[in-house]
Amino acid sequence: MQITVKLFALMREKAGTDTVCLEVSTGATVQQALALLVSHHAALMPYIANARCSLHMDFVDSDTRLAAGDELVLIPPVSGGA
Repeated sequence: MQITVKLFALMREKAGTDTVCLEVSTGATVQQALALLVSHHAALMPYIANARCSLHMDFVDSDTRLAAGDELVLIPPVSGGA
């Protein structure tokens, strides 16, 4: 089944794109999708552990199951403020 992964900030720069389409097995988890993403874009490896994952505008855990057509959003840590 196909899912879409959206990347932001430094992760987008390292991957060279803001959107990655992945073909994952039926019933794959977020963790499995992230492992596949890193196998295609090794430069993302150092950032995956600190990224939050969102699915349908809700934060999800790594054991969340994905469905065909899902859009998985990776949100890197942010800092700033005064």
